[in-house]
Amino acid sequence: MHVVATAGHVDHGKSTLVRALTGSDPDRLEEERRRGLSIELGYCWTDLVTPDGRAVGDVAFVDVPGHSRFVSTALAGVGPVPVAMLVVAADDPWMPQAAEHLAALDALGVGHGLLVVTRSDLADPAPALARAREQLSRTTLRDAPSVTVSGRTGAGLDELRSVLADVLARVPAPDPAADVRLWVDRRFTVRGTGTVVTGTLPAGSVRVGDVLEVDGEPVRVRGLEALGRPVEAAHGVARVALDLGGRAPQGIIRGSVLVTPGAFEPVTTLDVRLTGGGAARLPESPLLHVGAALTTVRARPLAEGYARLTVEHPLPLRLGDRAILRDPGNRTIWGVTVLDPAPPSLSRRGAARARAAALTAYDPTLPGQLANRGLVRRSLLRRLGAVDSSPHLPDGAVEAGDWLLSPERAAQLRERLVEAVDRLATPLQPGVTEAALAHELDLPDTGLVTALVRPPLRVDGGRVLRGAASDLPPPLAASVAALRAELGSAPFAAPDAGRLAALGLDARALAALHRSGHLLRVADGVVLLPGADDAAVEVLASLPQPFTTSEARQALATSRRVALPLLTHLDRTGRTLRLPDDRRQLRGA
Repeated sequence: MHVVATAGHVDHGKSTLVRALTGSDPDRLEEERRRGLSIELGYCWTDLVTPDGRAVGDVAFVDVPGHSRFVSTALAGVGPVPVAMLVVAADDPWMPQAAEHLAALDALGVGHGLLVVTRSDLADPAPALARAREQLSRTTLRDAPSVTVSGRTGAGLDELRSVLADVLARVPAPDPAADVRLWVDRRFTVRGTGTVVTGTLPAGSVRVGDVLEVDGEPVRVRGLEALGRPVEAAHGVARVALDLGGRAPQGIIRGSVLVTPGAFEPVTTLDVRLTGGGAARLPESPLLHVGAALTTVRARPLAEGYARLTVEHPLPLRLGDRAILRDPGNRTIWGVTVLDPAPPSLSRRGAARARAAALTAYDPTLPGQLANRGLVRRSLLRRLGAVDSSPHLPDGAVEAGDWLLSPERAAQLRERLVEAVDRLATPLQPGVTEAALAHELDLPDTGLVTALVRPPLRVDGGRVLRGAASDLPPPLAASVAALRAELGSAPFAAPDAGRLAALGLDARALAALHRSGHLLRVADGVVLLPGADDAAVEVLASLPQPFTTSEARQALATSRRVALPLLTHLDRTGRTLRLPDDRRQLRGA
């Protein structure tokens, strides 16, 4: 399906033209027919076939009001639509609403469309065409083709169908797998059905039974229509009507937005680039038109062409989204491009100008966003619409779970990490816990600390230490060397408390040496060399199975003070099995 929005001044023949193309009347309200002008958005469609037999397919038209009092309604219809048909009358001068609609299309970046000069039977269309082309030359529709027609006589309609087919053929096909973001432009209630909403689906797919979200509340699609026909699924671009049943939230109105659950970040503050507006000054509280929504915002200029907007109600906006700012007083229009839907706070003096300078080089790709933010969740970047075109992160970037660190931030944090370990570690407590370092570096996840560790740092038992595993402060190194010498010939003759005290090894030092792997502590005050437990298993394997504690003590050539905790350690580590009669055997023996 293709969707085309009309644009132009009131009474210039937009609805007549749509009626001539589709055979249907877009004016649905009795007041519209009585007064001869569009008040609400109108919708008609046709299976377009060109005079030379080309089958274009279904084309839906969104017919917008042209009266100045209904400009908000017109912008709600134009906002989500990718193709525009600007209509001007041959027997009228260039009119204010045509200029306002054209400015809105230019602000939204609409580049696909066509210019139609109507009422060619009432006046020479050449002057009106020349005036309109001169106006279009300064906008995104500068290359739009033009046609002159008469809705009353039908002159030029065949050419219009052919030109429209050419325009639609150049419109890129949207991604049917994209996240759904459907701006509601009508809501009504059908007896026996419940709440029904309509809108233009720009991309993605909606199916009967899908669950979408509106303002964080789930809604189920109980029925679906496209072009007046029930369907099981619709793919963008499409005009759709969704039956949400009788329990849909009452807060759904024009401007509400139905989205794929969890796929968008609801934002209230955004940094934007502004275009247009001429010499007009940006008001403090302009109106923001985005999709079919209209809301008042607080605008804070950052520098020429850049501003920070704060919206009253969270909106699911993404990087690169286009919108319109409008001054309700003098009707000036600015184009808005969303550069950052989740910007940093501005608290220091001069922060606004510095922020504007940063926005001049804003990059919507994942590497660009990572470089700009330093530390960010990958899932947030996806919700914000960062373009993840490569599966690989930039060289030097760090990933830990959902968290990402830019190469620049990672390098800075590694320097701080070394300094923090040197400052917080002690001889008796070598290294620092990852949790303490995460707090010290203001990191949200200890996994980031682990991912940042590089030589000369290492991780051992949940602590980050400097140097190789053999590195010890000189006093501790001397004590360990003495123990190694004493235990070399009698590996199970653990030193007693007096000998440990003489070596300067108290409980804290022994615990630290055990954690670092320099000693094996099998019980308080009972320490052996690393690997002594494995050596004990080899000795015990030579005994008849099962064996008594006394037999084990004799085989190990040690005392009961050492044999009992050593055997308990072997039980605990699953290498021996203690039997009900207090004897033991090696597992598997």
